[in-house]
Amino acid sequence: MPDKPPQAGIDHTQWPDILEDVRSIVLPALTHWQSPGFFGYFPANGSWPAVLGDLISTGLGVQGMLWQTGPAITEVETRMLDWMAHLGGLPDRFLSTGAGGGVIQGTASEATLVAMVAARHRFRKAHPHTNPGTLVAYTSNQAHSSVLKATRIAGIEHLRLIATDANHAMDTEALRTKINEDLNAGLTPFYICATAGSTSSGAFDPIDRIAAVRAEHCPDAWVHVDAAWAGSATVCPEHRWFLEGVEHADSYCTNPHKWLLTNFDCDLFYIADRANLIDAMSVTPEYLRNSATDSGEVIDYRDWQVPLGRRFRALKLWFVMRHYGAEGLRAHIRQHVAWTEWLERQVLADDRFELAAPRSLSLLCLRLTGDRDHETKALLEAANATGRVLLTHTTLPDADGRERSTIRVAIGGMGNTFESVQALWQLLTELADAATSDAT
Repeated sequence: MPDKPPQAGIDHTQWPDILEDVRSIVLPALTHWQSPGFFGYFPANGSWPAVLGDLISTGLGVQGMLWQTGPAITEVETRMLDWMAHLGGLPDRFLSTGAGGGVIQGTASEATLVAMVAARHRFRKAHPHTNPGTLVAYTSNQAHSSVLKATRIAGIEHLRLIATDANHAMDTEALRTKINEDLNAGLTPFYICATAGSTSSGAFDPIDRIAAVRAEHCPDAWVHVDAAWAGSATVCPEHRWFLEGVEHADSYCTNPHKWLLTNFDCDLFYIADRANLIDAMSVTPEYLRNSATDSGEVIDYRDWQVPLGRRFRALKLWFVMRHYGAEGLRAHIRQHVAWTEWLERQVLADDRFELAAPRSLSLLCLRLTGDRDHETKALLEAANATGRVLLTHTTLPDADGRERSTIRVAIGGMGNTFESVQALWQLLTELADAATSDAT
């Protein structure tokens, strides 16, 4: 691409030149997240109904910061969040018909941050003489890095990374111990983030037991549940088991843009008492005042997020729901879980491989058996070097507590097929054979 921008524009007859530049310059240099061989990170879904909804939203060019600036933007979003709460089996306390409600954030990282800001505001309102420097947040050592980033942005000085159990989920006794240590040291627990489907292994923190520890030792602390990836699976009743205790949470989030056929960005953030968030985030200069807001009868989603402006993101979610229906969304989740179960069986039947963690829905973590970290890393690099697949790595502790190299296989992309999963396994076994031959 040129170093400087063009001085003159083009007419419509030259648009094919721009599209050809996209084909020749951009596409070859992309990581293709919709490829059948993409099994890295977590998926990024984008069905054509969602893309169409986004296209119409962009074409409308409307701005939904206030109810008054686009009533339908607000009303459709409120209804979509209630739809999704019903579909995912969430408790009524997260519905807009009560004191709570939902809003579309850009990402789960934003949801973690706004939950923390609301938690801080609620705690300081209840305990106005608390030294802000004593506030402590808690999450597991397997939680997403966004929790650490949120503490930095919110100015929280203390974050405790709680030890995990053999399944890489938060150890609630370790949480209890750490909270008591902090209380005895004059510190103030105010926020606990539970992860439902961690990034490294898909581990599920026990929400019910975490809520019990909170109730016993720091009842004014906030519990936020981050189900960014796994929350999509709750459209299937059989996959709601990990939500046990969510009725005690103050907030919850999940990302349809990861695994529920909706393109980025679309994080569903729910809060049990919206007044806590609105009180913390609302700033109303004169130029934003209007009669609808003053009436108190409408929702202004600007008060539920960090930025002022917001797009009509609910439109793509509405289109997805209308096109696929609940049955179609469930079928989408179930087929990916079934393919991952098949891959799990292959790994368990092959003595060259072992599971690094229990299968978590459509995420499988594997490695070569024995103390072979170097070979596991080499296998991952060799697979990616073929250009046929993309896998990502992590480290997970083994039974002795040693961090071991691990290959993550995240199934759930729009392009994934059962045939591409089978091809992945064939590739891994062929490369493992080659690695064994080289070693001997």
